Amino acid sequence: MAKTQTLYFCQNCGAQSVKWMGRCSSCGEWNSLVEEVVQKESSKKGIASTFKSEHNKPLKLADIPAEDETNRINTENQELNRVLGGGLVAGSVVLVGGEPGIGKSTLLLQFALQLKHKKFLYISGEESARQISMRAERTGSPNDNCYILTETKTQDIFLHIQTLQPEILIVDSIQTLTTDLIESSAGSISQIRECAAEFQKFAKLTNVPVFLIGHITKDGAIAGPKILEHMVDVVLQFEGDRNYGYRILRSVKNRFGSTSELGIFEMSDKGLREVSNPSEILLSQRDDKLSGTAIASTLEGLRPMLIEIQALVGTAAYGTPQRSSTGFELRRLGMLLAVLEKRCGFRLGSKDVFLNIAGGIRVDDPAIDLAVICAILSSNEDIALSPKYCFAAEVGLTGEIRPINRIEQRIAEADKLGFEKIFISKYNAKGIDVKKYSIEIQYVKTVVEIFKQLF
Repeated sequence: MAKTQTLYFCQNCGAQSVKWMGRCSSCGEWNSLVEEVVQKESSKKGIASTFKSEHNKPLKLADIPAEDETNRINTENQELNRVLGGGLVAGSVVLVGGEPGIGKSTLLLQFALQLKHKKFLYISGEESARQISMRAERTGSPNDNCYILTETKTQDIFLHIQTLQPEILIVDSIQTLTTDLIESSAGSISQIRECAAEFQKFAKLTNVPVFLIGHITKDGAIAGPKILEHMVDVVLQFEGDRNYGYRILRSVKNRFGSTSELGIFEMSDKGLREVSNPSEILLSQRDDKLSGTAIASTLEGLRPMLIEIQALVGTAAYGTPQRSSTGFELRRLGMLLAVLEKRCGFRLGSKDVFLNIAGGIRVDDPAIDLAVICAILSSNEDIALSPKYCFAAEVGLTGEIRPINRIEQRIAEADKLGFEKIFISKYNAKGIDVKKYSIEIQYVKTVVEIFKQLF
């Protein structure tokens, strides 16, 4: 009989301790240690170890055949391909996280139904087979190679995998699974870690890609120990505003590609639809000229996008001015307001400033600084900017307009969408072939200079 052992696990970072402590010694979080019963039995082995590896002995680095990038699995979903770095790598483990009801299960079920030449096994620990079938009927794309299994015990799951031999595996969700190797309840830190380790070992030994769906905490982090994100190869964050129909698939970690890519989808009654031109959905379609709006040219990975910045500046009604930002970093907004007050003389310290990026998207690109400043000045002066003007530049603390990278892609996107003028930094002028574009390129050097040109 194996000895039962009690350990304490940190709910924040997954660190373990033999005794309870008020503060985690690893991450410093208070009151995060939870007691769990762990039973280690030498006679039990995970069934994932029964799968044989192609290389069971040490090999020289020169003797290992290099994988060709063109051997990636085409998901037949351009947005998903972009975020994965060009396609799905064989033997990779992909963790997809997001809020409840955001569309994680719908995304992966549609992927399984669209890729008809691969055998899928969709493992559900939360929904019945009938519920999944109803969702599949709404998408309108049946697939005879997609198999559904409602099971939560990993030992039984791997027995079905041995029989079916799927080519791609989807687990919904990792927090619902349990293994006989651990005696704690489903969803506990030790269970999540052990179950994820079994699927990781299975993927590496059999070269079968595995998708794991993960819940998130109220802070937005993936539930479970932080080691879960270290174990997998790719971490994808599926996010979006419930008030909008658009969803963003963002790469947080990717061992096989860039982490700056994102995919955009639109949620409808028939599932998720790919959005190939995000600039059209992120720009408001209106004819009236309104103050406080400016168009910025930004980049997400390799994809240029045009987004609308909305600002509202008003007199502080309650004495203390408010600063609110949606989709833009609040501290950077405070920095830009300080630049306007110090370098340009605008008394914004006694006024409320509200900033919003239309479409529910969040942007961290510093190249939208110039558009943010112009939107704030437009609202403050109550003078509307032309909807055919576009901005792409970073603003420094001294009030200078700083250059940005890959400026030609930004100009080409604005030119393609029919904008008449784009404002960029004077230091970006070198190397730009103006004759290639029909859009007028306006060079500016300081914030004061652009204020004189616009207002």
